[in-house]
Amino acid sequence: MIAHIQGKLVEKTPTEVVIDCGGVGYHINISLHTFSLLPNNEFVKLFTYLIVKEDAHTLYGFVEKSEREIFKMLISVSGIGAGIARTMLSSMEPKQIIQAIAVGNVAAVQSIKGIGAKTAQRAILDLKDKVLKIYDLEEISSTQHNTNRDEALSALEVLGFVRKASEKIVDKVVGENPEATVEFIIKQALKNL
Repeated sequence: MIAHIQGKLVEKTPTEVVIDCGGVGYHINISLHTFSLLPNNEFVKLFTYLIVKEDAHTLYGFVEKSEREIFKMLISVSGIGAGIARTMLSSMEPKQIIQAIAVGNVAAVQSIKGIGAKTAQRAILDLKDKVLKIYDLEEISSTQHNTNRDEALSALEVLGFVRKASEKIVDKVVGENPEATVEFIIKQALKNL
């Protein structure tokens, strides 16, 4: 496996780069997260992951080693291929993905293009224990966030909003701000209802 590539950045788009390494140009697929972290200087180093299929050898590159590890975890889930994993890392920050999986936030994972309800549930089911173990996230934090979410939903219901409509917006707010207080969740939800 090719662990990393270091060389001159020849081409750069939001989805791919070409790095010249010893006269050979390597075409590497990247996420928007990696694109945003690429340095402005000519020389770059990307941690890579090579996927070999019978019709192609495809390199995926990441500025951070941690993003590569999350990518590898995601593609281990049945129904999530390299393309969808890259889309996930482009749609959400790696920390947000880890947080959503850790707290079992199906709505946040499902909000990513190409991820259905079953795939989101499978990803959480397959990866939750692994994520909690690797990233030292406490199980308690998920119950606290769910409590904040539930309190916000109850308050919105008391204010006369339909629970189903409120749930979507509250889940989105909690997905984007995992540490959000009940007050913050309610204020953001009211702006969008």
